[in-house]
Amino acid sequence: MQQLHRGDMGPAVAEIKNTLAALGLLPAANGRPGPATFDRAVEHAVRVFQQQRGLITDGVVGSATYRALTDARWRLGDRSLTYLVTRPVSGDDVFALQERLLELGYDAGRPDGIFGRQTEHALRSFQRDYGLNADGICGPATLRALKQLAPKVRGGRPVYLREQEKVRNAGPRLRGKRIVIDPGHGGTDRGIVVGGVSEADLAWDFARRLEGRMVATGMEALISRGPNACPHEIDRANFANEAGADLFLSLHMDANTAPGAQGLASFHFGTGNGTTSTVGEALAGFLQREIVARTGLRDCRTHPKTWEVLRLTRMPAVRLELGYLTNPDDRGRLLDPAFRDVIAEALLVGVKRLYLLGKDDQPTGTFTFDDLLRHELARAEGA
Repeated sequence: MQQLHRGDMGPAVAEIKNTLAALGLLPAANGRPGPATFDRAVEHAVRVFQQQRGLITDGVVGSATYRALTDARWRLGDRSLTYLVTRPVSGDDVFALQERLLELGYDAGRPDGIFGRQTEHALRSFQRDYGLNADGICGPATLRALKQLAPKVRGGRPVYLREQEKVRNAGPRLRGKRIVIDPGHGGTDRGIVVGGVSEADLAWDFARRLEGRMVATGMEALISRGPNACPHEIDRANFANEAGADLFLSLHMDANTAPGAQGLASFHFGTGNGTTSTVGEALAGFLQREIVARTGLRDCRTHPKTWEVLRLTRMPAVRLELGYLTNPDDRGRLLDPAFRDVIAEALLVGVKRLYLLGKDDQPTGTFTFDDLLRHELARAEGA
């Protein structure tokens, strides 16, 4: 869709204003949100909505923000929900249904707000157990049953407890682990470009360096795109899901007009209201600390987000912003191949720390690639 900015007018802006008013984010005069003009008040409301949803807070309604606004219109009970193969139903009502099923102990998968096959399977299981017609449709009778039952699980969300258990069962060795490396942008989309340096090219270089190190440890490393392609975030997530990946790492650089903006930030799936991928959060923390300790980049911390590439992947996923191309210091370091090698090694060690679960570990920033290879060899000989 065409992006909507401050100053735009027309039916699309009226639709956005109506949605924002219905969500209580935009004052409505006489019960209506006013003229179909994208003014300062609309921009502020969009920013507030984006902040609430873990989206980039730019005040612009692009495809991701528009989909989130569309999803936000729905509340559980507003409509019947069912699995549609060709055009899956999505919305906040689907998210609420998934959360409710998970609370009751039914494995609906990661709550992503999309009514997929796993959600249908969980709903049918609930309906059978409750003596309802197991048609996979969330209608009035199913809604009443969902509201009447007390949750089976307290103190943790089953889908994320399963993520943790999968990591524990996987063991400490890297050999056999399947990782999808996702270099941002690509093709005609160069991402951020400063002084002839493009984010797409640097992300591709990082991906290849990391791929080589992972393969050397016996891991199966898959890159989500070719050097001349730029898949949509949904397609990148689908690639990882279809590959049955254990982890997903998305590599980017950042930009900001503020001269002091620099450093490293990492992002994992999380809504900000308690729904968080605990393994994704742990992995983001390991990666963040390793890179900061080895490079001295400013620590911009880890953050929960609902970006599609984090929300739609079925495995723990992390997106990294590996410095600011708009900052001369960060850009100068990113252009150094030796510096990119250091970051690639830090990424690999961060993944290793996730699977070590605190056993046979070393202080942050001290685990080398040679140490890692020796550790893998010792584990293999002891197996």
